[in-house]
Amino acid sequence: MVKNDADAGCAILMEVATGEIKAIVNLKRADSGYYREDYNYAIGYASEPGSTFKLVSMMAGIEDGYIDLEDTVDATNGRTSYAPGLIMRDSHEGLNKITAKHAFEESSNVGVSKLIQKYYRKNQQAFIDRVHKMHFGDKLNIQIAGEATPFIKSTTSKEWSKISLPYMSIGYETMVTPLHTLTFYNAVANNGTMVKPLFVKEIRYRGHTVKEYKPQVVADSICSKSTIAKARELLEGVVQNGTGRKLKDCVYAVAGKTGTAQMANNKGGYKGSKIRYQASFCGYFPADKPAYSCIVVVYNPSTAGYYGGEVALPVFKDIADKVYATNLDMHKGLDVQMAALPKIKTGLTKATIAACSNVGVDVKTVGTASKWSSVDKRESVAALKPVSLKDNTVPNVEGMGLRDAIYMLETNGLQVKVVGRGAVVKQSLQAGTRIYKGQVITIELS
Repeated sequence: MVKNDADAGCAILMEVATGEIKAIVNLKRADSGYYREDYNYAIGYASEPGSTFKLVSMMAGIEDGYIDLEDTVDATNGRTSYAPGLIMRDSHEGLNKITAKHAFEESSNVGVSKLIQKYYRKNQQAFIDRVHKMHFGDKLNIQIAGEATPFIKSTTSKEWSKISLPYMSIGYETMVTPLHTLTFYNAVANNGTMVKPLFVKEIRYRGHTVKEYKPQVVADSICSKSTIAKARELLEGVVQNGTGRKLKDCVYAVAGKTGTAQMANNKGGYKGSKIRYQASFCGYFPADKPAYSCIVVVYNPSTAGYYGGEVALPVFKDIADKVYATNLDMHKGLDVQMAALPKIKTGLTKATIAACSNVGVDVKTVGTASKWSSVDKRESVAALKPVSLKDNTVPNVEGMGLRDAIYMLETNGLQVKVVGRGAVVKQSLQAGTRIYKGQVITIELS
């Protein structure tokens, strides 16, 4: 956001199979110049999606039997016109007779719009109907408030014109949120099954689950399996050969689509002294066995570029790299061997024995059994040593987990302040010293 001097931005990470929203973030630049999270763009802000919509257009043509990936189209050097005085341009010139697949990979506005115009111009409502049949832009009725209503223009609209179809095919004259776009891409990753975004898995009251929410299928299949296979080939081609090639060298395979859209001004037009853009990237990974889908949208970047491949794609990569690095199940052929003994913290003896039993670690008690124990690792055996506590003296909680440490300190009359996360590495009051009523102890975790 800072690098691109952007107005706002959002990102969503979704689990492909379940629709669980694993992470979501929204940032907006305040009057002070700093960024803060005060509006949920991801679910509440509908805008023209731009080139990420080209996947919907291509899938519509493929599903209706009009388009095959090896069909050719003349991109006429990246320029065409559907109305006098109005020129549609590609982001770069030089594309002429190309395949439908290559037009998608290079995000050719001219190529994609010509394909859709060719096959649907005599029955434009058929295109709109196919978009709806694939459930793109359906209201999702998510579990949290604020979902914006998507808008897919119909031929019956008073605002429908002779340029509506070609411009709609490349992501204009349609309004959706990032979450709507991600849900569609997630369905492609999920072999055609569209699942509802899941924000809440369960509701608890005082630690007890009172209600659970299971993954919910919106559509068993948004289209035929053959169309899904071709859609996935298109998205993988973007990364291997097209505008997403900066992801080509990832150690895991990525499929996705860049998006760049000109943003309408407050009066609904695109003319003005300063052109505003919306940069996006939507995709999933690993491409061969999708586990997560993700969308990144940056609104009005203005300094370091404005194309989706320049602005949003690097953010997508940072998120995907982090997920991949911390998820061993996604690593092909990685030989993971567990240590003979896991790290075992000082804690309640009964709980420690139960935990060791669950992971197959033998336990041996050294000395007299007590309520609390520390652990001495001896080859493949966890040796439990009793931890003695004296009344009115500060206990030693170093090496303990937070929950046990707080319990031990508070039951001895101390007020606890916590710094950091993890296991206790330091305590402000020395173990064995006398406790005074209302005394505060600070424990540091790492």
